Amino acid sequence: MGAFVHDHEATIRLSFFLGIFAVMAAWEMLAPRRGLTVSKVVRWINNLGLVALNAIILRLFFPAAAVGIAAFAADQGWGLLNYFQTPAWLAIPAAVIAMDFVIWLQHVMVHAIPLLWRLHRVHHADPDYDVTTGARFHPIEIILSMLIKSATILLLGPPAAAVIIFEVLLNATAMFNHGNVRLPTRIDRVLRWFVVTPDMHRVHHSVEDDETNSNFGFNLPWWDRMFGTYRHQPRGGHEGMTIGIHGHRAPREVSWLPGLLALPFRGKISGYVINRRQWSEAQGDRE
Repeated sequence: MGAFVHDHEATIRLSFFLGIFAVMAAWEMLAPRRGLTVSKVVRWINNLGLVALNAIILRLFFPAAAVGIAAFAADQGWGLLNYFQTPAWLAIPAAVIAMDFVIWLQHVMVHAIPLLWRLHRVHHADPDYDVTTGARFHPIEIILSMLIKSATILLLGPPAAAVIIFEVLLNATAMFNHGNVRLPTRIDRVLRWFVVTPDMHRVHHSVEDDETNSNFGFNLPWWDRMFGTYRHQPRGGHEGMTIGIHGHRAPREVSWLPGLLALPFRGKISGYVINRRQWSEAQGDRE
């Protein structure tokens, strides 16, 4: 199975991406949660253009991809799971959960460190919230994320199957929980105990600092509950809340690809403390 996954990694990931993207795009058209503030055509062309650029960059810098790194670690016997010869039935779920926790920690880190927040602003500056937002990241952040993922794989030693399962789940849930879709309240209330839902993660994209610094999970919802960063709902309600970042609202800056690529290099770096930052009307950049 490991050899099949390694040989067909790109095809597997692309197939799931396209399939889930199509489902979410159709769902958004049939049952949107919020009205859009910017042209969907403009946003989608530029957001998906950034996704394509990131895919090319990853293939150029990391041709082996995460699955290839897992195969290399297995051949060398590197990583905890390889060292202890953990059986697949245990190693696969353990690795998926462990890698999800690392992604959660990474997400907290890019909010807590001002220099990294500059990069992550590209994701948060989207003035609307839909399936394309979930994959909208600056290329430098994508490279940084891949380096962290590679180090995690080398230290953990997960099976190749666990890596591809994690990558597919992460992409799928990111598209799901960034979807501009409406779930029945009863279903959302139960589902958010097992997976991050759109209403749960949308809070994280609020312009309000305390709401932005909550609900960091992309896939599993447990980490926010365990570490005190869970917030049930936005104060303004899902229809009334404002999506994006204060001080970064100009379409040329937050909706067009050249502006997105330049965004991390605009403005000054200011202090940033998780759950303590306060917006100031006099502070133009509001980082």
